[in-house]
Amino acid sequence: MALEVVVLAAGMGTRMKSAMPKVLHRIGGQPMLRRVLDAVTALNPAHVHVVVGMAREQVQAAFTGETLSWVVQSELKGTGHAVMQALPHFTPGNRVLVLIGDVPLITARSLQELIAATGTDEVGLMTAVMSDPQGLGRILRDARQRVIGIREQKDASPAERAINEINTGIMLVPVDRLAAWLPRLSPNNAQGEYYLTDIIALAVVDGVPVMTSAPVHVEETGGINDRVQLAAAERIWQRRTAEQLMRSGVTLLDPGRVDVRGRLIAGTDSVIDVNVVFEGDVTLGSGVRIGAHCYIRNATLDDNCVIEPNTFIDGAKIGKAAKVGPFARLRPGTELADRVHIGNFVETKKARIGVGAKANHLAYLGDTDIGGGSNIGAGTITCNYDGMNKHHTEIGSDVFVGSNTTLVAPVTLEDGAFVAAGSTITTRVPSQTLAVGRGRQRNIVGWVRPDQRKVEEDDD
Repeated sequence: MALEVVVLAAGMGTRMKSAMPKVLHRIGGQPMLRRVLDAVTALNPAHVHVVVGMAREQVQAAFTGETLSWVVQSELKGTGHAVMQALPHFTPGNRVLVLIGDVPLITARSLQELIAATGTDEVGLMTAVMSDPQGLGRILRDARQRVIGIREQKDASPAERAINEINTGIMLVPVDRLAAWLPRLSPNNAQGEYYLTDIIALAVVDGVPVMTSAPVHVEETGGINDRVQLAAAERIWQRRTAEQLMRSGVTLLDPGRVDVRGRLIAGTDSVIDVNVVFEGDVTLGSGVRIGAHCYIRNATLDDNCVIEPNTFIDGAKIGKAAKVGPFARLRPGTELADRVHIGNFVETKKARIGVGAKANHLAYLGDTDIGGGSNIGAGTITCNYDGMNKHHTEIGSDVFVGSNTTLVAPVTLEDGAFVAAGSTITTRVPSQTLAVGRGRQRNIVGWVRPDQRKVEEDDD
C-alpha cells in the first residue's frame, strides 16, 4: 500500500490583503507551499497532488518543472469539496495524507509519527492541545476517549467550544474509504461547505478506528491567515534554523538576529555576528567569521575566510583565508582565490582575483582577471563599459597598480608590470615595465590668486 499526498492550496487568503495567493507568501525565503512540500519529500510518497483554485496560474508558475499533480478546484466549497476534485487522481488501494498549504512549519518527523500510528485500514488524525483554541475545530471523544467526530467552531455548542484539543487539518485516510465517504458529505452547516472533517463521524459509523497523533511541537500546526501570523511563523522558522546551526557547531552571537532566507550549510567553528542575512543557497566552510550587518546571497565561502561588517556578497566564491570588507560589495561572477584581500569600499563584478592579491580600498574591479600577488591601489577603476558593450581587463601576476589609476578596457597589464599613481592606461603594459599615463604638470610662476570679492562685484 503506497502513500500519496494531497496538499490543499486553493484559497486566496483574503485576510492577507494581497494580490498574491496565500501559499506563495514566504517563510524563510521560500513560499509556504514549498515548505510543506519539503516536509513531504522525506516521506517518499508515490504521488503528490496539489489542489489549486484562485490565481492557480501564479501558484503553478512558482513550481514549474517539479513533479506534481495539479488539481483544480474551480469553486471553493470547502475542504471536502477540494478532496473530491482530487479523488479521481488517487490510486485505489493506497493511503492519502491530507495536508494544508498554509501550515508551513509542519515537519517530516511529525508526519512520520502520524503514519506510524495509523493502521492500513484506519484513519489517522493529527490533533493538538492548545490553551487558546479560538476559531479551530474541536475533537469530540466518547467516555472511553475514542474520537467520535470533529466540530467546527461555528457549529459547536458552548460545551464543545470549551474543548481545547483541536483538529490540525492533517489526516491520513485509505483511498477506498475516501471514495465511499466523500459522496456522503453534506453542506448542511454554518458555512454551507463540504467539510472533510465530517468523514471522521462517518468512519465511526462504519466501524473504522480513528487514531490520533500529536505534532512534535504544537507550533508546527499553526495555520497562517494574515501577515501577523506570517511574521510569527517566520520567527519560529528562524529560531528553529538558528538552533540547528548552533547544534551543528556554528556560533551565533545572537541567535535572534540572524536570518536564513533559503538554505545555509555551515562548517564547524564558524562565527556569525548580529544582523547577518543569508539568502538563496549559501555554503560556509569551517572557521569562517562573518561580522555584523552583512548580506550574503548565493555564495560560497571557504575555510577560515573573514567577512568584515557591512559587506554585501552576491553570487561570489571566496577562497580560503580570504578577507573581505568592511563595506565591500562583491557582485555576481566574483571569484576570490585563497588569501585575497578586498577592503573597504571595493566593488567587484565578474572579477577573478588570484592567490594573495589585494585591493584594500576604494576600487571598482569589473570584468577582469587579476593574477596572484598583485596589488591594486586605492581609487583604481576598470573602465569596462563604453556605453554599449562590456570589455575585459587582464592583469597578470605580481602587478602593482598605483592609486587613482584608470584602466580603460580592453587592456592588458602583463606579469610584473608597474603602473604609476594617477595614470590612465589605454594600451598594453609589457612585463616588468613602468607605465606612466599622466597629463603633463605645469607650474606657473607668479600666479596670483583672484580676489573673490572683486570677482563677485564684477559679476554684478
